[in-house]
Amino acid sequence: MFERRAIEAGAKSSRLTVSEYLREMALTGKIDSKEKALPKEVLALTGTINHMAANLNQIAKTRNSGEELNALERATLKVQSEDLKGLAVQIKTYLQ
Repeated sequence: MFERRAIEAGAKSSRLTVSEYLREMALTGKIDSKEKALPKEVLALTGTINHMAANLNQIAKTRNSGEELNALERATLKVQSEDLKGLAVQIKTYLQ
């Protein structure tokens, strides 16, 4: 029971699953403590892009079914387009 808790604690502190932790320990005898988490800026951008993709997908679905876009959908499309341009600038700035 103590061994199990020690393994689970080691895996948790290493941000690995128990399987990943045991596999790494068996193969190398140590855990590489590199940070696995993405920076918060990248996570925020990913969330924003996913939200925008869902909105654009709904607009595309409407348009592809042969229906005309209503005023709200056209306005949303324009805003999303501008937001995408802004995100591109943010990404470019972040990577410099």
